[in-house]
Amino acid sequence: MENRDSDKVVEFIKKYAMIIVLIGVLIFFSIGTGGKILLPSNISNIISQNAYVFVLTTGMLLCILTGGNIDLSVGSVVCFVGAVGAVLMTSMGLPWWLSVIIMLVLGTLIGASQAFWIAYVRIPPFIVTLGGMLIFRGLSNVVLDGKTVSITDCTAFVKLFGGGADCYIPDFIGNLFAKMGVTCPLNITCVVVGALALAAYLYFEISGRAKRVKKNLEVPSYVPWVLKLAALSLVIMAVSILLALYKGIPTALVIVMVVIIVYSYITSNTTTGRYFYAVGGNEKATKLSGINTDKIFFLAYTNMGFLAALAGMLTIARMTSAQPTYGQNYEMDAIASCFIGGASAYGGIGTVPAAIIGAVLMGVINLGMLSMGVDQNMQKVVKGLVLLLAVIFDVVSKRGFKFMAKNS
Repeated sequence: MENRDSDKVVEFIKKYAMIIVLIGVLIFFSIGTGGKILLPSNISNIISQNAYVFVLTTGMLLCILTGGNIDLSVGSVVCFVGAVGAVLMTSMGLPWWLSVIIMLVLGTLIGASQAFWIAYVRIPPFIVTLGGMLIFRGLSNVVLDGKTVSITDCTAFVKLFGGGADCYIPDFIGNLFAKMGVTCPLNITCVVVGALALAAYLYFEISGRAKRVKKNLEVPSYVPWVLKLAALSLVIMAVSILLALYKGIPTALVIVMVVIIVYSYITSNTTTGRYFYAVGGNEKATKLSGINTDKIFFLAYTNMGFLAALAGMLTIARMTSAQPTYGQNYEMDAIASCFIGGASAYGGIGTVPAAIIGAVLMGVINLGMLSMGVDQNMQKVVKGLVLLLAVIFDVVSKRGFKFMAKNS
């Protein structure tokens, strides 16, 4: 009985480790910064400044699921696609919507070209994407001629993809109340959207649990499950209110949430999504089961190119320019976020929400250290240690469970 209880405690800690760590880090930096990190403006900045990380992390997770593989080229692809888009909108005068389509197609083609060598020629992803990192970084310099290209005149593009000071969803509901002579210090639309998001989350969690119980499938223990619901519900409403106290919902957040929801659904509710886990768990067995594993690898890296293009648009919109240096270390941010969020270094394990929690943790650490005036070199040391500890935890915990299984 004691062993069973201890196993449940270990499993609970392993499952919710990142949430526990995130709460601990928030408390630490709240004390260290005198509460500044929890200011509404800083919460909004964490979202806006890390929008590209959230998008890239989602794509990187699919690559990692296939067997611990990574894509080293995404930072350079972000820079190259952004550079091409900036030139199209400024020097060539193309409409912003046509430039967006071209950028997405270009990113997808880049991803597909790398995916071909990885999936069908079986060149190791590390080598292919390392080559891509060098190639597209060089091409970015060629396209921009080593200069900065400003896109401040492309106001529609900048607003849509989260650049500038007024890139927030208008407070439609608040404006209606204002016309009736009722004013409110909160962005009412933001609060309503937060409440709807909370209601949707609770509905899917509760109905999902009920369906699993009805089918006699395994479900999480009741108390930890309720604690998780309560904690995440509190987080959703707290973030909504904090954003409402500032300027409301950043447009970048809308794009990020669409990406998270779509890819969460794909990985957890579709056959193709489950194939990524199967390939990472045991590629040979998956292939013998009749699944085209080459196609799964191709999809993972093609999709990474598509999301890198989207991250490129978010980057140049926020900076209102394109530079040959943009995108440096973006791949490291995405990789670190996935592993910190619980993705296995061996593949086959990891979820989109958990990877996003890893990205949020990295964003909080960055902003916290910046607010505390920590030296940039020490910031890199801390981020490196966090990544290393996350991977060590993954490897050691797996060995621990295997050891316990052998001796049980």
